[in-house]
Amino acid sequence: MKNNTKSQEVQHNGSNAASVVAGIVIGGLAGAGAALLLAPQSGRETREQIQQKTIELRDRTTETVDHAVSDVKAKTQKLTADVQHQVEKIQQHGQEVVTEQVGKIQHRGQEIIADQLDHVAAAAQAGKEAIEPEPVPAPRNERKTTY
Repeated sequence: MKNNTKSQEVQHNGSNAASVVAGIVIGGLAGAGAALLLAPQSGRETREQIQQKTIELRDRTTETVDHAVSDVKAKTQKLTADVQHQVEKIQQHGQEVVTEQVGKIQHRGQEIIADQLDHVAAAAQAGKEAIEPEPVPAPRNERKTTY
């Protein structure tokens, strides 16, 4: 969510920079137009003044655009670093989770093997007991008595 906000912030700042540039251009043109209409000077002086104002406007626009571009670059680099940091955290957390799950699986596997060994031992014992002959009772000395 935080990355989405930063993305919107970069887009918003980009549109702000465009708005500023557009405002400067429009303001400069309006100022130049007003100067033409209201200037009580000769055409040559007016043309020189328009040329001077155009150069000033171009320089301010270039400066504003350069500033906006450097701001966008800086914010992009910060955003990239933040994303990289988040990816590293997610990778580390993922490795921890995998390690934990592997440990749990190993433990459960050992429990299953122990249970199976107990079953096999019990079956082997039962088989052994089934194979062993039953003990034959010792013969009794029976005496026949005659009367």
